[in-house]
Amino acid sequence: MRTRRTIAAAMSVVALTAVAACGKSGSPSDSAAGAGAPKLPTYQVKTDVKLDGSKAFAEAKKRGRLIIGAKSDQPFLGFEDLSAGSGASARSGFDIEIAKMVAADLGFGPDQIEWKTIVSANRENAISGGQIDYYVGTYTINPGRKAQVSFAGPYLVAGQDLLVSKDNKDITGPDSLKDKSVCTVTGSTSIQNIEKYGAKVTKYEAYSQCVDKLMTGEVDAVTTDDAILKGYAAKNPDKLKVVGKPFTQEPYGVGLAKDDSVLRNAIDDALKAHEDNGDWKKAYDATLGLSGAAAPAVPALDRY
Repeated sequence: MRTRRTIAAAMSVVALTAVAACGKSGSPSDSAAGAGAPKLPTYQVKTDVKLDGSKAFAEAKKRGRLIIGAKSDQPFLGFEDLSAGSGASARSGFDIEIAKMVAADLGFGPDQIEWKTIVSANRENAISGGQIDYYVGTYTINPGRKAQVSFAGPYLVAGQDLLVSKDNKDITGPDSLKDKSVCTVTGSTSIQNIEKYGAKVTKYEAYSQCVDKLMTGEVDAVTTDDAILKGYAAKNPDKLKVVGKPFTQEPYGVGLAKDDSVLRNAIDDALKAHEDNGDWKKAYDATLGLSGAAAPAVPALDRY
């Protein structure tokens, strides 16, 4: 059952991104590529990195690769191009670049990363159970999650918004959602944020499933962070739009094991270094920036 759901969700994303003009089918970066398009930065891989006391790092060094959790259905953020196989080129987006720049500072190149798609509802279990070394995938830092896992960052602050049909004039913000059908994903913070406005909430495992339901008129809106929604709107500019009135703050962090302060500090150091040297801005411009959303201010790290 899980395999069939995963395949269905992935196929939905490919369908949504079929507007790509050239290149690999379904690749958001390819669809926006062209003369003068921003280029992704490259990250120098550090050597002889030592993180004494980090169990996850020790196990990664022993196996010779990092296992990183990510999303696979979010254009410009965390996207997997199924036609590109399972290698590094199959993954694209701002979150993927954040994960890669951190990996480089930990001593692992792109060919030493094993990507593992983890849906929102399974993130804490995947981290605490040791299935992944760290997770980068629109993962909002909040007190409830910090009770189960640790966070490095934040590396981006988004805000919850609404995705609606291009011709929708009824939904102008959260206050207009009473009795409207709104879709989001299981395990996301969006659920409790939207229920208080009287919306009828429908939940799926992947945002691509919600967008499919919106495109067919089975729901009135999709809600999650504006960064995610702008990616979908950019792929379907004649059919979808973002309302443009964020009503929460969603600080994105890198999730890792709760008791691994050594690795957390190392990831924070990596984020700071790549923010300072311009890689963060270059990565944003070449991914999320292609959706038309200008780069926001880099948030201050919350070290603890």
